[in-house]
Amino acid sequence: MTSVKRAIWAEPRLKTASEIKRMRQAGIIAYEALKAMVDRIRPGVTGKELDQEGNRIIQRKGGRACFKGYRGYPAATCIAINDVVVHGIPNDRPIAAGDIVGIDLGVFYNGVFVDTGVTVGVAPISPIAGKLLKVTSAALYLAIEKAVAGNTVWDISSTIEQWVLGNGLQVVRDLVGHGIGHRLHEPPEVPNFATERLKDYKLQPGMTLAIEPMVTTGDYRVKILSDGWTVVTSDGSLAAQFEHTIAVTERDGAQILTLGPNDEDELWKGILV
Repeated sequence: MTSVKRAIWAEPRLKTASEIKRMRQAGIIAYEALKAMVDRIRPGVTGKELDQEGNRIIQRKGGRACFKGYRGYPAATCIAINDVVVHGIPNDRPIAAGDIVGIDLGVFYNGVFVDTGVTVGVAPISPIAGKLLKVTSAALYLAIEKAVAGNTVWDISSTIEQWVLGNGLQVVRDLVGHGIGHRLHEPPEVPNFATERLKDYKLQPGMTLAIEPMVTTGDYRVKILSDGWTVVTSDGSLAAQFEHTIAVTERDGAQILTLGPNDEDELWKGILV
């Protein structure tokens, strides 16, 4: 679940090798729930049905859908369709051909949290929707390459911003990625846009981050609907979000914790269903 920008710059809570191992186990559960939900996406299926499927898988694997009840959030997962950026409450609206559907979910397992998400298109989708998905997915992986001990949060954030703007799209500024592990949201914030201040926040081995580019085809500004949760683009343009939880390692860059059990990542690159 995306964090609202609040300038959280406290020291990160570094994780032990044992904690990162448990986060990887939680990440596999998150992947399997996410995959089951993506596999169910087709015209006529509702967000509520997807949410029920994701929650069922998480519970069956021994985890807990940690979004449920978080600050009063009413569902196990977030479903974002078309102009919804994040935090869409699953409802009875049938998915239609041409929609783009974002799924964001978090898992608590064995004392630790992970957070992950993808956006997929229900074929056939428009050329601009296809571009949005490809650019946003690529932004996530480009950012992960920068999650190296000794780099800074600025290296992650500037990489996302430069890539997205260079492709003629916009990054959301009111919502950010975040640290994660002992809690769902921890320091530091991980924005998708760069400010000089980010150069002061060094990446250290044992840091665990939820990196989540949020990209629009129009205005970067957003608004929250009357339900108090659903964040939509201010101008009705399309939006996409892709997310992984990663760990910064001593020497090997970032370890992606929310891939499949054999490091499958087809969900983040498949784009279409």
